[in-house]
Amino acid sequence: MQMQEKIMVSDTLAAINGELTRYAEMIAQSENKELKQTLKQFRNACEQSQEELYQIAREKAYYVPAQKASEEAVAHVRELFGQGTL
Repeated sequence: MQMQEKIMVSDTLAAINGELTRYAEMIAQSENKELKQTLKQFRNACEQSQEELYQIAREKAYYVPAQKASEEAVAHVRELFGQGTL
């Protein structure tokens, strides 16, 4: 039973992440300010759901995040963005 639950949580997180990507695309392409605001509200609710499910997955050890980046790696990426390299 636990394995099925783990798969369902993983699949749901993947689906939510896909929705977040689609919302970002729609928001960027919309010229209608009211529609854009509505899409942002939907995106925010979706992000909240994603965060809640992520916390459940972490508590149950269904998801183990990657190791945190070092300060040097973070500084390097900031430098690249600051230079417009990326």
